[in-house]
Amino acid sequence: MDIGMGLGNDARMRCSSDLRQRVVNFVQSGGSKAEAARRFKVGEASVSRWLRPGGMAYKRPGPRRAHKLDWDALRRHVEAHPDRTQAERARQFQVSRPCIWYALQRLQITHKKKDRVPRTCSLPTQTVLTPARAIASPGQPASPYR
Repeated sequence: MDIGMGLGNDARMRCSSDLRQRVVNFVQSGGSKAEAARRFKVGEASVSRWLRPGGMAYKRPGPRRAHKLDWDALRRHVEAHPDRTQAERARQFQVSRPCIWYALQRLQITHKKKDRVPRTCSLPTQTVLTPARAIASPGQPASPYR
């Protein structure tokens, strides 16, 4: 089912600057906005937007403000505090944890976490050469298929 003057999926595509200029020239030469929209097969809202001051310029979608996280400060923080978690860094810089994760990926900083408490001693491991079922009971031969 087509929505918006039978344009299908093309209704959501960005129009060329040449088409936008032709629409604006048509309306400025005496044509109505509705007639321009029908003639050039664009939306009436687009025609109105293009007629506003600065409306002809295409604004690329993306962040509306500067980045909140200072990546140099993050790099210095990682060097000074290598044992901090991403959640702790997010609280420190007042951003989300995914923001910290993304910045660390872009800065190519990886860190495998270690235990915060060092182990005091490690126990030696024992090597078992025979399976427990292979040991024979008194009076019976050893069978691995028991």
